[in-house]
Formats: sequence, C-alpha cells, structure tokens
Amino acid sequence: MYLPDKKGKFGEFGGRFAPETLIPPLENLEKEYKEIYKDKKFQIELSHLLSDYAGRPTPLYFAENLSKFLGFKIYLKREDLAHTGAHKINNTLGQVLLAKKTGKKRIIAETGAGQHGVATATACALLNMKCYVYMGKVDMERQKLNVYRMKLLGAEVIPVESGSMTLKDAINEAMRDWIANFKTTHYVIGSVVGPYPYPLIVRNFQSVIGNETKKQIMKKEGKLPDYLVACVGGGSNSIGLFHPFYKNKNVKFIGVEAGGRGINTNKHAATLCKGSKGILHGSFTYILQDKYGQIHPTHSVSAGLDYPGVGPEHSFYEETGRAEYVYATDRDALNGFHKLSELEGIIPALEPSHAIGYLIKNRKKFKKTDVVVLCLSGRGDKDVVEVAKIEGMK
Repeated sequence: MYLPDKKGKFGEFGGRFAPETLIPPLENLEKEYKEIYKDKKFQIELSHLLSDYAGRPTPLYFAENLSKFLGFKIYLKREDLAHTGAHKINNTLGQVLLAKKTGKKRIIAETGAGQHGVATATACALLNMKCYVYMGKVDMERQKLNVYRMKLLGAEVIPVESGSMTLKDAINEAMRDWIANFKTTHYVIGSVVGPYPYPLIVRNFQSVIGNETKKQIMKKEGKLPDYLVACVGGGSNSIGLFHPFYKNKNVKFIGVEAGGRGINTNKHAATLCKGSKGILHGSFTYILQDKYGQIHPTHSVSAGLDYPGVGPEHSFYEETGRAEYVYATDRDALNGFHKLSELEGIIPALEPSHAIGYLIKNRKKFKKTDVVVLCLSGRGDKDVVEVAKIEGMK
C-alpha cells in the first residue's frame, strides 16, 4: 500500500490527534493490525467470511435502462446485495475478527444511517462478541427499522442526545467510551475517519470493492472504466472503490457529497466543496467549521452523509487533484432514488442516490463512449418510510 506514511499521514492530512490516554492503545492497535492483517490464516478466515457469509463478490451490473436514459454506459457495483444491505459488512467482519484475535471481549461502534450499526451487530452476533452502538437521537427517529434490526441482533443501542444528535455526536460518545474502556474494548469505526491507524484499517478492508470491480470490468468491457463515481460522507465506500485504481491515472474519480438544501445555505454536509482544514475526531482533514474553529451543524436527507468531516485520504485526493468532489442536493438525491427504482427495479439507499442524482443532473458532461462505474453502496429499504414521509405519502 502506497499511503499513509509511518506517521499516519496522507500528505499533510491524517495523523493521530487524540488524548494522551488513547495514544498507547492506538499504537498497540497499529502494531496488532499490521501483524494480524499479514497473517495468511487471518486472510483465509476473512476471505471465507466475506464469500460464504457476506456474499462476495458482489455483482457489477450493467444498468441498461439507466444507461439509455443517461446517454452513456453505467455499471452499478452492487454493494446493496452484500449481507445486511450495504458495504459496511466488509469492514465490520474484518475489524470484529481482528478484535477477537487480540483478545477483546466488547465491541463499540457509532452509526448514522444505521447500516454500520447493523453490520457491526451482525459481525458480533456471528463471532460471539458483546456489541454496543451509539446513535444520535435524530438518526434513531429517521432510521427506526435499523434500530430494531440492531436490537434484534443482540446489540444495545445507546441514544445520543448531545449536539445535533447525529453521526458526529455518536462518534464523540463512542470515543469517550473507548477512552474509559480500551483495555477490554475495541472501537469499530465505520468510515475512513478518526486517528491513525483507523483510516488505513477501514480503507484496506473496504478495498475489496475496488479490487473486485477491476477484475469484473475487464471481463465485461476489456478495459478499465473512464469514471468511478461514489457518494462521500466519511468516505469508506468511495475510498474502497477508488483506492485500488489510484495509480490508473486514466480512471477519473468523482466523489459526490451531500449538498442538502444548497451549499450556499447552512443546511448541507459538503465538506470538501465548502469546508476548510482542521481537526475532527483525531484527524487533520477538511471539516465544516466557523472562523473560531467550532463545528458547523450539518444537514442531509441521508443520515449516512450527515457528517461535518471527511476521511483524510479524500482530503489528500482533493488537494492533489486525483479526485473531483462535487455535490448533490436533497432534491437531486430524491430524484436519483426514484429514477433508479423506476428504470432498473432497484431501490437505492439515499446515500448512493446522491451519486445517481448527480449523474442525472450532469449527464451532458459525459461522452456517449464513457464507461462509468457507480458504487451502489446500500439498498433503500431503510429509507422508504422516510422518503414517503418527506414526500407526503404521495
């Protein structure tokens, strides 16, 4: 792997900005991860779980009807068909298995849309670990189905009532728990955020998405795609798709952030489009902050993108021009949600609906000969009731 460096930096981004009490556990986690990840027995066991349990490889599906509508070829990397309905299972199986190998007995996690919480609870049920999930009260209300699924799987869901009561605040509470209980507890961070080595760990477990895509698109098209497109909140599904193609300079990356009600309002979560450099949750990266360094409240129709920061590797891609970061509004996302459902019979989660909505709105920017791969990072079962409520049960 080309990045990060020994200090956990992607260029100037990343690092380990954490309380003193967490530095030894983070250093120990880095050491244990690097030893265990290289072990052939661990890789065989994880590969078995990903294939026989999680259903990998997921299909790379040529969306013929959507392609005709857009005017160029589009393939969907069907992470919605992975067990639990999203890409999150790739990381949770890896991290919970890692925690078991290091003798930890207790797992904590944060969740926004609930998909990471469900995936963590699933991995814990399978591997016989106690599971506690922190979730903002606002997100619990708009993701009731996933709250029930977590409880059904044996997890304790802990409501977070501080701050905006969304993903940022859930991470804050999970961090506090880990500081108090690190000797017995492993914190399964759900995205490529947080202090080093988490951005490395999560990226490597999610890179299965891009590695599979590379093989699949060569079989289908005989060449690599022209564009990779994915939604970006913290950024795990997108980095999982992008990273294996990093050195393939002819493959362009487009990350789609949550534009909410417009990026010139204070109701969005478009960190790379409108943010500035700062420190959040143990990492130096782009964040949404005021001139005093206070974190801005965010908004997105999708709970999974409702976050005021982004993974440091994405900040590095932005800074170096390796990826282009754009946004789609709530309205664009709802349009994408409906269009894919109507044209392909696939109901997407609201998170990847942003990427679909962006392509619909900007389809004239692409050539007829372009081949585009979009990461369909999750299915929309969890969002149907919320969308119906937003649209007045039309």
